[in-house]
Amino acid sequence: MTALFALATSLLWGLADFGGGLLTRRIPALTVVVVSQVLAVLVLGAVVLATGAWSEAGPQLWYAVGAGVVGPAAMLAFYKALALGPMGVVSPLGSLGVVVPVSVGLLVGDRPGLLQFAGIAVAVVGVVLAGGPELRGAPVQRRAVLLTVVAAFGFGSVMALIAEASTTVTGLFLALFVQRVTNVLVGGGALYASVKRGGRALPAGGPQVIRAALPALAFVGLADVAANGTYAIAAQQGPVTVAAVLASLYPVVTALAARGVLKERLRAVQAAGAGLALVGTVLLATG
Repeated sequence: MTALFALATSLLWGLADFGGGLLTRRIPALTVVVVSQVLAVLVLGAVVLATGAWSEAGPQLWYAVGAGVVGPAAMLAFYKALALGPMGVVSPLGSLGVVVPVSVGLLVGDRPGLLQFAGIAVAVVGVVLAGGPELRGAPVQRRAVLLTVVAAFGFGSVMALIAEASTTVTGLFLALFVQRVTNVLVGGGALYASVKRGGRALPAGGPQVIRAALPALAFVGLADVAANGTYAIAAQQGPVTVAAVLASLYPVVTALAARGVLKERLRAVQAAGAGLALVGTVLLATG
């Protein structure tokens, strides 16, 4: 069950990243984040009311608040790093956030077997390579590297925090709702500050572009929510180390989606990375 839910997480995150990447070509990135999360809040709010999840409110929800604060900050750092580029360096480094939940799992007593340790190592290398790292001819600003490390630590911290935010399914609905409300508040504040400094909140085509993109924005927001939920379940069902690594295969999904939809050709290093990620998955699942 751990492997199943963790792989579902990587599929959902990969598709959400792909969809978000397409949307940011037409709509400012912060606006994509805020609008998609607002739509997710509306759906989650209805689910919380329907299931009576409010009754499970408790101190553990502070983990959800923490995830809601860290998530937008990490995403903003990641977008800024991508702007400084090159993407072939920034994107693979950003996936190294898996080190955070894996370390937490080891600290709390997870002891993967030899095959699983090998699977972790192979899968992490595969994820990095699947991002298409530029190994030469790619000058990188120190600020870009620093921002990417901050983003990676943030992404990994969100995984660790959301796994601690609930112990039941209905409690998970409430935790995800609290996380997304916090996302909207933090992201909305960042968007407001950006506009005050002269940034844009609306795309060149005006509000009608956002209205036309609402179904895609809803998909991105809800896929991200669902991914957090399936990851939390995976981390509760089995070793956190296994769940975290399998859930972090999403760059492979994003690369394959780009290949299938946009007809982007996978570079040799990306194809090798996808293959290694698959080998690592098999080792983790059978270890």
